[in-house]
Parts: sequence; C-alpha cells; structure tokens
Amino acid sequence: MKKLSICLLILFSLSTPLAYGDEGHDHGNAPSEPISKIKAGEKAAEFVKNFSKKGKLEESWATLQAATVEQKTFKKGPEWVVTFNNPQVENKDKQTLYVFLSLSGNFLGANFSGN
Repeated sequence: MKKLSICLLILFSLSTPLAYGDEGHDHGNAPSEPISKIKAGEKAAEFVKNFSKKGKLEESWATLQAATVEQKTFKKGPEWVVTFNNPQVENKDKQTLYVFLSLSGNFLGANFSGN
C-alpha cells in the first residue's frame, strides 16, 4: 500500500505542471491596442473587398473606400463604425453598408441598417 501511495504521489507531482501550460501565447482573449481611425477604415475596406470576392457582396463594392469612420458606443461598449456608399446598387436601402469593428480592429459584423 505504501508503494502504491508513493507511485500515485510521484505521478501526481509530474502531471501538475501540465495543467498550468506555458507562457508566450494567448488565446485571443487578451485586449490589444486600439487602432487609429485611418487603420479602421483600411481594415473595413479589406473586409468589404473580401466579402465581394467571396460573392457575399456585388463586385462593385470591392474598390470602394470608406465614406465615414467613427466611434460609437453600443450596449457592449465602443466600436468603430465604418460606412461605405455604393450608388451603383439599384436598391436604395442597400446602397449604404455599415461595417462594425472592435476598437482593436477585429471584425464584429456588417449590415445595411446601421444597427
């Protein structure tokens, strides 16, 4: 019984460091630095270009630059709201695209309503 207890104690002591993992990486949860207004416009334009390439938006959206870039505060906190205007779209309700980014530049969503 004493040998079994010693074996279990050794096994436990060797496995404990595995539970803590190592340093030097994050899991995307760490807050990062806010990006500038210019960088927010550029990142949003890249997202719009990619959506256009994937067929989620018409091709005419791919070359547009941001019309406005502003910070707005919503229930979950402040975000970048970047708008794109595309007069080539026939449906007036679909001519303005709103892209929402976190302050650090992560894509949060996009829609035509601005909400």
